[in-house]
Amino acid sequence: MNHPKGGFFIFAYMFDYKSALKNVPHKPGVYQYYDAVGELIYIGKAKDLRNRVASYFNNDNYKVNAKTKVLVSKIRSLTFTIVDTEIDAWLLENSLIKKHQPKYNVMLKDDKTYPWIVIKNEPFPRIFSTRRLIKDGSKYFGPYPSVSMMHHILDLIKDTYPLRTCNLALHQTNIKAGKFKVCLEYQIGNCKGPCEAYQSEESYNHYIEEIKDILSGKIGNVLKDLKAQVTDEASQLHFEEAHRLQSKYDLLERYQSKSTIVNSSITEVDVFSIASDDKISFVNYLKVMHGTIIQTQTIELKKKLDESDEELLSIAISEFRTKFQSTSKEIIVPFEMELEDENVKFTVPKQGEKKKLLELSQKNVLFFKKDKIDQYEKLNPEFRTDRLLALMQKDLRLNDLPRHIECFDNSNFQGDYPVSAIVVFKDAKPSKKDYRHFNVKTVEGPNDFATMEEAVYRRYKRLLEENEPLPQLIIIDGGKGQLSSAVKSLKTLGIYNKVAIIGIAKRLEELYYPGDQYPLYLDKKSETLRIIQQLRDEAHRFGITFHRKKRDQGTLKTELELIEGIGKTSAQNLLRHFKSVKKIREANEAELLQVINTKQTKSLLSFFQQKSSSQ
Repeated sequence: MNHPKGGFFIFAYMFDYKSALKNVPHKPGVYQYYDAVGELIYIGKAKDLRNRVASYFNNDNYKVNAKTKVLVSKIRSLTFTIVDTEIDAWLLENSLIKKHQPKYNVMLKDDKTYPWIVIKNEPFPRIFSTRRLIKDGSKYFGPYPSVSMMHHILDLIKDTYPLRTCNLALHQTNIKAGKFKVCLEYQIGNCKGPCEAYQSEESYNHYIEEIKDILSGKIGNVLKDLKAQVTDEASQLHFEEAHRLQSKYDLLERYQSKSTIVNSSITEVDVFSIASDDKISFVNYLKVMHGTIIQTQTIELKKKLDESDEELLSIAISEFRTKFQSTSKEIIVPFEMELEDENVKFTVPKQGEKKKLLELSQKNVLFFKKDKIDQYEKLNPEFRTDRLLALMQKDLRLNDLPRHIECFDNSNFQGDYPVSAIVVFKDAKPSKKDYRHFNVKTVEGPNDFATMEEAVYRRYKRLLEENEPLPQLIIIDGGKGQLSSAVKSLKTLGIYNKVAIIGIAKRLEELYYPGDQYPLYLDKKSETLRIIQQLRDEAHRFGITFHRKKRDQGTLKTELELIEGIGKTSAQNLLRHFKSVKKIREANEAELLQVINTKQTKSLLSFFQQKSSSQ
């Protein structure tokens, strides 16, 4: 097997976890699992290696976490690396994961190469953007996930400081030998001509030091010095120079006003927040120097073993601090972290400026999460379906994903023409071919509870008789009374414990559960509530449409029965054949004779002629 080697103390052996644990120490470190063919499949860190490795083979953990169960079943050997502190383990884990990319480790989706701003290690240093880091003594700032922000900063530097952009080797010997001539940049005022010694190296380097402060977030120091220079030049009546310095001051102050979001007393902190879904997590990072955000990025982590938010956040913290070369002694996080290090302080702010910073990071990560999920769902509609169903299962405390939902609604007109309607959603979408309506048979008068009881009973009695699948969720349009009536039918059929059922009351959109006197209130912007409302409204629409049709038919039938010779049966036959009174009115004698006799036909035609002439 190709196990990693280096300056650490490493053990390797064939898999026999009980024997193996005897050799694993109670020390911080990194452990690595290998499968039957020697492929590295997982890397983890631990404050206590033996306890952490043993936890994978604990029976309770083995049963609870299905993904971990798969991982454990593939382990055939392991190695471990002892380090001095938990933070060292943390950093080593991140390094090894990025190098080996094991199958069961969290996948960091961030394969972009971001640009840096470099101050070259050379006489009269040039400043420009680059994606290559060369170890030649140059100073690099970044990386910048936002290329537009980087160009904005470079434009600010260009507008504020007259620096050279040429590639000339401006050593003093070459300058003194007169090898160079000033170019157009000097003529238009963008450069002060160091190539012909029109600007001293000391003066040029003063600009460079100010720029380093700006790029490090110490813009307040630069402004303070500039203000003093403006005052000094003005006092000596050098008004032209004072005006130039004041313009420079104003430009930098405007830049600072757009960048500063907290009190400048917060000198150097890293801020992290996380937003998770079932399969993916997103982590936002803000690097703050002297009250100014100088770096920001959000990354995506694809879960592999149902990792907790704390595990994912620790991976992201290590990744960001390595990438951005952060040495901040304070890290602001949204919850307590188990990581301990005497050189780093983890803070969970409750109020004040640090709390505002955390909230800003959280806004960013939530926006990024929504944007990414929207993109996924456009490309993969099934992703949206799975996410919505998982969200509904969580919000409604269901045991199963509600892939099949049915919603009931009743309609009547002053107690007449009572009907019930059922609409069906499958995978969070209407399944109109499965919609049904019921003519109420056993209820007389306006009794909404009894109507609901009958509809629910008839619906699921038929499904059971036809061996059709039951829904995972039933929604009753109504409060406690309607819900209790529906529950009564489910109990009669013996399926009460097989199907989840809830009621939704219209007034405050509260959700009721059987046997629970207190309703559940979902956020008004909740996607779960929106789907429930869509179901309820669709059931109401479908029910009302059927109810109006039945009521209209009843009204028209009564009108037809007023015609001499047309009785109840004849009126029903006419409506059944022609579908509407309009078509009956437009029918000719031959067509009418197919349904009713000659005497009735003459009476009907006479009735419509009289009615037409009187209008």
